[in-house]
Amino acid sequence: MAAAAGALILAGCGSDDGSGDDATEAASTSTAGSGEFEPVTVDNCGFEVTVDSPPERVVTIKSTSTEMMLALGLADRLVGTAFADGPVPDEYASDLDGVPVLSDNVPGQEALLDVEPDFVYGGWESNFGADTAGERPSLADFGITTYVSPAACQEPAYQPNPMTFDELFAEIHEVASFFGATEAADTLVAEQQALLDQVDAPGEGLTALWYSSGEDAPFVGGDIGAPAMMMRELGVENVFADVEASWSNVSWEQIIDRNPDVIILVDAAWNTADSKIERLTNNPATAALPAVAEERYLTLPFPAAEAGVRNAQAVVDLAAQLEELGL
Repeated sequence: MAAAAGALILAGCGSDDGSGDDATEAASTSTAGSGEFEPVTVDNCGFEVTVDSPPERVVTIKSTSTEMMLALGLADRLVGTAFADGPVPDEYASDLDGVPVLSDNVPGQEALLDVEPDFVYGGWESNFGADTAGERPSLADFGITTYVSPAACQEPAYQPNPMTFDELFAEIHEVASFFGATEAADTLVAEQQALLDQVDAPGEGLTALWYSSGEDAPFVGGDIGAPAMMMRELGVENVFADVEASWSNVSWEQIIDRNPDVIILVDAAWNTADSKIERLTNNPATAALPAVAEERYLTLPFPAAEAGVRNAQAVVDLAAQLEELGL
């Protein structure tokens, strides 16, 4: 199993002559719920990340990274966002007032450099490439620190296997450490744990399919990613628990053969839950599945389907939907 979110390595407590202390303290104390900042170095998906002072100009790519910043009370550090998977929760909507959206997808390097970030937080490793926001070493040459959600690391040595809420909480603490926001992280993790404590495996004894997207080859939740993490909290058995991947393409024949008791549908603007239901009901083979015939569906928004601060609430919401089915 990968080490949770990478081991933190304290890199010292600053220079002896005190130069830069005032700026560092100001940057740290401007954050709600912050604690004392200490320089830190982490191994992030195999890339060394060193933060000597709290970043002040942050760009986030993907909803998971944007919402992590907002949940930690770090909206004031944002100078741009990109690649949103959907609207942020209502409680954070006003926090993004005045923050430019650099792109509906991954921003190009020119658009990224235009806002002069000192830190870029990506939800996927693929956000950092020569044909996207720029490769991580080249951005480092511009003085830009980069960080990828550890849940999205692709190398086996770094990929969480399986993803757990402890891994997610480790990311919360790790991100917070870059900004001296330790108290905010403690509060957020406690809130998330309190949500999980409300759920007592209501789906025990049931099987479930996590259907994310796909027509010819359905894209489903496997055994090691965020979907499996949430299904474990619900107590349901993943019908594709034998797939050692976060997500994977499978066949309709496999789904029919495994005959899930319930189907969890990811709702995205470009691939809605309703469109998936229509696909399932219009296909005579899947229409015969009891879960389809009896409309045993659970739904969650796409931004809650990837590892991030929405997952705990998603477990609560899915549990309530499951109980309403009365199975």
